[in-house]
Amino acid sequence: MLLRTLAFAAVFAVAHATAWAQPIVIKYSHVVADQTPKGQAALKFKELAEKKLPGKVEVQVFPNSQLFGDGKEMEALLLGDVQIIAPSLAKFAKYTPKLQVFDLPFLFDDIAAVDRFQSSPKGRELLDSMTSKGIQGLGYLHNGMKQLSANKPLRTPADASGLKYRIQASDVLEAQFKAVGGNPQKLAFAEVYQALQTGVVDGTENPWSNIYTKKFHEVQKYIMESNHGLLDYMVITNAGWWKQLPADVRKGLSEAMAESIAYGNKVAFDEDANFRAKVIADKKAEVLPMTKEQLGQWRQAMKPVWAKFERDIGKDIIDAALAANN
Repeated sequence: MLLRTLAFAAVFAVAHATAWAQPIVIKYSHVVADQTPKGQAALKFKELAEKKLPGKVEVQVFPNSQLFGDGKEMEALLLGDVQIIAPSLAKFAKYTPKLQVFDLPFLFDDIAAVDRFQSSPKGRELLDSMTSKGIQGLGYLHNGMKQLSANKPLRTPADASGLKYRIQASDVLEAQFKAVGGNPQKLAFAEVYQALQTGVVDGTENPWSNIYTKKFHEVQKYIMESNHGLLDYMVITNAGWWKQLPADVRKGLSEAMAESIAYGNKVAFDEDANFRAKVIADKKAEVLPMTKEQLGQWRQAMKPVWAKFERDIGKDIIDAALAANN
């Protein structure tokens, strides 16, 4: 009997040790292509995390909405079906209105100003602004400044009147297009190409990387170099899951995430001009530069959106973002 008990205990101990030795599986889901800055950052995170924590973690990357589309990924994260996602900053208004600052049109002069704001105390505070809702921000990831596109030239705000525009689910972006007489339509990212192709919508807004990799330039006649807004992401995880990780694992993942974001942001900066050049080289859409006067008209037409959302976002946050332009 004693031998049987000891044998059982030994088997249990081996089984328990084996189970404990299994790597922590981390599913990283996103909605864009591998070759985009976000796709490259996700793959770099997998490489770095598994190198820093050999045998302790296994990172599985799911691009192109393979696992969840952008309408379902947040719910999946909160339910624990995925561990890391990187939604665009426009997706967070229901969790904190403060992040709507990133959707305000013509707020940032360029991506360097965005960097300065996101690295500032106000910008870093926003990463922790949703922990009470179960969401922990791990960092900001660039995609780039957005360009307007349509099947007619949009040289002045009046040219946008009456057009149907695909937008992300963002009240700020809805107000942005209504300010110029447009008709905004909220659609999931995976539906955009077909919607443009079939005329469900007339135009949209995206950085060069998305325009090229998702072939939007094949179903749009004109792309305006407006640089009017920002399409960035916040890499997030489930706050409860993150907190219960062993300290060494959390430290290693934090380091891997910081390095992968720096890598992805460099890709975004380097590739922005390359994707623009590829769109032009394809000769399927005409790229229209915008004069300083034209951009001034657009900025003036959309600037009332700032005042509309100032109370929700916080004047201090908007002022901090504007200060980053200097």
